[in-house]
Amino acid sequence: MTTLPLDLAANATPEALHGFLAQCREVARRSGRTQLVSISLQVDALDPLAVLESIFEPDEPHFYAERPDLETAVAGAEVALEFEARGPERFAAVQEWIDRVLGDTLAVGDVEAPFGGPHFFTGFTFADEVEEGEPFPPARVFVPRWQVARAGAVTTAVANLLVAPEGDLVSLAGRVWKAHAKFRGFEYVKGEESGALSSYKTYRIHETYRTHEAGDYRAAVAEALRRIAAGEFTKIVLARARDLTADGPLHPLRLLNGLRQRFPSCYAFSLANGRGQSFIGASPERLVRVSKGVLETEALAGSIRRGGGASEDAALAAELCHSEKDLREQQLVVEAITSRLAQLGLKPEFSMRPGVRRLANVQHLHTPICANMPSEVRLLDAVAALHPTPAVGGAPRATAVARIRGLEGFPRGLYAGAIGWINARGGGEFLVGLRSALVDGPRARLYAGAGIVAGSRPENEFAETELKFKAMQEALLAP
Repeated sequence: MTTLPLDLAANATPEALHGFLAQCREVARRSGRTQLVSISLQVDALDPLAVLESIFEPDEPHFYAERPDLETAVAGAEVALEFEARGPERFAAVQEWIDRVLGDTLAVGDVEAPFGGPHFFTGFTFADEVEEGEPFPPARVFVPRWQVARAGAVTTAVANLLVAPEGDLVSLAGRVWKAHAKFRGFEYVKGEESGALSSYKTYRIHETYRTHEAGDYRAAVAEALRRIAAGEFTKIVLARARDLTADGPLHPLRLLNGLRQRFPSCYAFSLANGRGQSFIGASPERLVRVSKGVLETEALAGSIRRGGGASEDAALAAELCHSEKDLREQQLVVEAITSRLAQLGLKPEFSMRPGVRRLANVQHLHTPICANMPSEVRLLDAVAALHPTPAVGGAPRATAVARIRGLEGFPRGLYAGAIGWINARGGGEFLVGLRSALVDGPRARLYAGAGIVAGSRPENEFAETELKFKAMQEALLAP
């Protein structure tokens, strides 16, 4: 990526913008290749989700990710560039595409600001291949036409556009100037005033929703335990899919609001394919984060419910910390993650004793893991090595993952997949697509899973998934 020296504040006129784009077009002419031009600007405080809601269009792809407790959020919509890949090499293929794009990128403005410069929003499904008719491909990455992000007190807006060797600068300049003015003084649209929202009215998933569930979960767990006893694998994660139907089309971002409010310490996310389907959720699990040469990940496994008060909560947490079954499950995840990082040449650091991560409805064993990231290792190298972790797949990975589809009885799609973003400096963050739902018109498919190891009981694992479903449904039903 080439960063051009232009002071946007001192050149904030349509004429200056046209002159800058003329320079970009000249670069495109000399190289013979279309250039991605990325313009970053710090603006007054904006709420990225509110911005996305205000201009939401069901036929435009979008990406949203947020950690409310850390005051960070990023939203991007519409497509400047996109790419899809499939198969075992899909992570490498996406990285190669990103490198090619950055080789023909011209950036200007507040590029060094938090979330400045072009970002690549990605979604990798759980499996390397998907079945016919699934809403999301095995790997998809796109650069949005516009992006707005908040990091603490700083809000950065980014416009991305393509400048071809013979591009029409007048229309390009007009589009960018319009976006510049909009984000300088953004006016949120209230509820039904937006034409994009009008078809959604006030439809929600009511208490009288219709439900349908795929498969017999208890039987699947019993079969998995027989295979564990036979030595086929030591752990497998099995999920349930529950379909809810409302009385009209559901707005995915409205549903997401319920999730983010109920689970403020989780990653709230939404990924839309531009054909009316969105994958939303509030995931408790970070897959990997890379910033300033440091990789961060975590092992999250084993679970127990929350208590009715502080004493019961602490007693349940102590029970979890002394559960032989849950500690063994957690150790499997830690060992798998650290060994995969070691294969990349990293030296992971972590505590031998897991802590407890408390969420609104459940408590998990939790082990943070970090490592210095050598320059020759890329973020997507780490994603490829870690996905899927034993927390969502099993151990040994290849054997367990190969059995999941047959036992569960439905395709996972983006459930338990890797969802995240990469910036032009190679940093970024990926979450695991858990506590999630696929929203499609009046339907929402909810997912919930549990790790199965020796000592697991079908009824207990069913109860654990019921607890997770209950929390999701209560969030989606919130007024």
